[in-house]
Amino acid sequence: MAPQFLERVSEERNRAILPASRRPSVHDWPQTGLHAAWIGHSTVLLSIDGFTILTDPVFSAKIGINFGAMTIGLKRLVEPALQISAFPRPDLILLSHAHMDHFDLPSLRRLANRETAVVTAASTSDLLRVSHYRGVHELKWNESVQIGPANVRAFEVVHWGARMRNDTYRGYNGYLIECGRYRIVFAGDTAHTDSFRQLRTSRPVDLAIMPIGAYNPWIRVHCNPEEALAMADDAGADFVLPVHHKTFELGREPRSEPMERLLRAAGGLTDRIVIRDIGQEFQRF
Repeated sequence: MAPQFLERVSEERNRAILPASRRPSVHDWPQTGLHAAWIGHSTVLLSIDGFTILTDPVFSAKIGINFGAMTIGLKRLVEPALQISAFPRPDLILLSHAHMDHFDLPSLRRLANRETAVVTAASTSDLLRVSHYRGVHELKWNESVQIGPANVRAFEVVHWGARMRNDTYRGYNGYLIECGRYRIVFAGDTAHTDSFRQLRTSRPVDLAIMPIGAYNPWIRVHCNPEEALAMADDAGADFVLPVHHKTFELGREPRSEPMERLLRAAGGLTDRIVIRDIGQEFQRF
């Protein structure tokens, strides 16, 4: 695969990164209610009654191996809908696993400050400048931590955690966030699993952030859109925010196919699919 990867990197060198078609107005969000904006890939900015969470922040033009200021890796298709300077410091950064398209070291270094806490998977905090954050909390499956008003619980997904070839000891998580009256699922990366059924209670999940891309040919470790919707249904989700598509070309499926398949799977309930383009927003009061 290495020669093919290097050939692809070379081909992308002169390709322009398209601007995001929308810019979310996060500074206009009130301090009440649930608000979400899709920044790109698996990066979502959440505000839950004024408590802000940023998931898997990736703002770099490329993801891959960093050599100083240079990165060898895949280039974005679309710019982030917001740059880091365009929104307030998050109260919490949520990291699902250490893959480079979810755990981008240049972005995390720019975000590091003593007002922001981090929740990450087991055996991944060594990648961070821990002392630069308010606190860094590693979670294994079924462990939880309280960060301000938010209780964050890690749950089992079907993926893998190694960042390189040999660090197979690293963990990988999905998360259930319970903050006041709201429940949010951030699935990270996962193939189809029954684990989401364990999240269902008498209270619905207000929003499930679900990955829908890179399933061809990686179906053993990534779900397809129909499976993503089924898992959101298992968790009892009212609304679904699809991520992990349109930003990096990680799979062989056409770029528009994941969303098209998801909307077909939703049938007459397409209003449940609340964000379809990078930069769109969702709110619930």
